Amino acid sequence: MNSPDPTPAAAAEHPNGKRRMRLLILAAVVAVIGIGYGAYWLLHGRYFEETDDAYVATDLVQITSEVAGTVTAVHVDDTQHVERGQVLVELDRADAEVAMARAEAELASAVRQVRGLFSQADGLRAQIRQRDIQLAAARADLARRQQVGDDGAVSAEELQHARDSVAQLEAQLAVTRESLQTTRVQIEGTTIETNPQVLVAKAHVRDAALALKRTRIVAPVAGTVARRSVQLGSRIAPGAPLLAVVTLADAWVDANFKEGQLAQIRIGQPVELRADIYGGDVTYHGHVAGLGAGSGSAFALLPAQNASGNWIKIVQRVPVRIALDPKELEQHPLRVGLSMRVEIDHHDTSGQLVATQIRSAPQQVVSSDEHDDVANRQIALIIAGNRGGSGTESGSP
Repeated sequence: MNSPDPTPAAAAEHPNGKRRMRLLILAAVVAVIGIGYGAYWLLHGRYFEETDDAYVATDLVQITSEVAGTVTAVHVDDTQHVERGQVLVELDRADAEVAMARAEAELASAVRQVRGLFSQADGLRAQIRQRDIQLAAARADLARRQQVGDDGAVSAEELQHARDSVAQLEAQLAVTRESLQTTRVQIEGTTIETNPQVLVAKAHVRDAALALKRTRIVAPVAGTVARRSVQLGSRIAPGAPLLAVVTLADAWVDANFKEGQLAQIRIGQPVELRADIYGGDVTYHGHVAGLGAGSGSAFALLPAQNASGNWIKIVQRVPVRIALDPKELEQHPLRVGLSMRVEIDHHDTSGQLVATQIRSAPQQVVSSDEHDDVANRQIALIIAGNRGGSGTESGSP
């Protein structure tokens, strides 16, 4: 015999009980998730600031020519790696070599002229000593004639000739002394190497040697070639851009954080970064190197003018520079402009808000010490070959 059908009230109470149970379970799950997220935020999440508005940047070294010339060789192309000091472009050396030869000849001529001034001074001193002796003899002769002139032993004409001879020798001695003084002015207190005429000629040699050296344009830093515009056979002017060298080994990241995220960011805080090019497989580690001096819009070419009547507040972003680990960069190279995801850990807020460190060592290009040594050796050889072994080098009387 079949059991009687349940009453309508019992039938309605059974589904409501299941629904209530499901709602309770859902509420419990939501509560657990909320509590878990709250605990995560209080204990961990609130100590991190994230942004995906971050991009790789580095120094872009512009290569230009310092002298005019015709391009005779181009040794690199875009995307190629170059080392510091590697030859990039060569210019025609003919004009620079002619200028160098002219400067060397002018130096040799200056050395010989100054050497002649020292010899001339020595000769003038000898003439002064000779004329001093002649003048003393003439004065003694005049004195003897004057003593016997009153007795008529010497004619008046002879006595006058003696006086004229003394006056002539005095005038010649004065002229010689003035000539010596003129020569002394040019050499006094100097040697052949330190004479102004020789110093000017030496400077011309260095200038010509520098212009000759600059016909070979070398890489000032190691990096990757980009934006090559120089072409073989083109005539270039000083300052014309030829190509750029990108120093990828020294790359950093500029992360643009909202102004409300900057309250706890300090210099030196650790940072984790991920690049879109590698996905989540590679994690970079770095630290906050500095915060920008203003928002991006403040340094824009056309900054916003907020004095208008239709002003709308826009959240500003400030660039934060992130220094990367060089070893990680070497293992996983980056490229300029790549997108990055940045997460700053600000558990420690004892760092500075504004960078105060001063660069201890300036960025430098290829040193010119070697070139200076070569020029100095060439100058020394020219001076030694033209100064001779005789004569003095003193400007004293």
